[in-house]
Amino acid sequence: MLIDDGQLLLMFYYLCTPEFDYKSGKKMAKKGNKTEDQFAQIEETLSRTEQYIEDNQKSLTVIVGAIVAIIAIYLGFTNFYLEPLEQEAHADMFMAEMYFEKDSFNLALNGDGQYLGFLDIVDEYSLTNAGNLANYYAGLCYLHTAQYEDAIEYLSDFSSDDIILSTLALGSIGDAYLELEDKSKALKYYEKAAENNDNEFTTPRYLMKQANVLEMDEEFENALEIYNQIKKDYSKSQIAQDIDKYIVRASNR
Repeated sequence: MLIDDGQLLLMFYYLCTPEFDYKSGKKMAKKGNKTEDQFAQIEETLSRTEQYIEDNQKSLTVIVGAIVAIIAIYLGFTNFYLEPLEQEAHADMFMAEMYFEKDSFNLALNGDGQYLGFLDIVDEYSLTNAGNLANYYAGLCYLHTAQYEDAIEYLSDFSSDDIILSTLALGSIGDAYLELEDKSKALKYYEKAAENNDNEFTTPRYLMKQANVLEMDEEFENALEIYNQIKKDYSKSQIAQDIDKYIVRASNR
């Protein structure tokens, strides 16, 4: 079939105009419309953001400045005050630790007139890790000198990420309560100490203390259950080496 000049011109127009469908002669939707709308939304959002920043520039400047100032103060406080104070606290606590190692608990607590004791370290260096550790030492000193309420107070003020020290502190609070004949609280703290970190050293030790308190209260079945747990789960621990005699004792009650 021959195509006349008019048809040829019409075909050329359609080919040069992609928004028209050649076959139907209808105008097609532009493929770029959706993308163009998305760009328009992005531009509108950016424009609003820019306008917000422009309108609130003074407030934002104040906020940013405050944040920078806080960070600078914190870094200055840490680097130029807290770190030197920490070193000083450790140096001052050295002699108190020496007295503690020698079982000179009163000197360790109160100092000797020349060197500070743990109580002084707690008061003067409360912001430092050394001051926090002095709470632990002071609590143990009070425990060894039969001042059990003071021991509980200082041991309770001690906090640490060190699993062993935090466990021993909990167990020592239990010891103090037991000496005060508060078996319920002693049992509570022994349980906390046993659960604080599962290991072959502290866990069987405080499980054993739990069982002993239960036997004091004539709860022999519960005590026997704990003794068997020690034998089964912590057989390599020192506590488990003569656990059988405790199992026999609780079984015969």
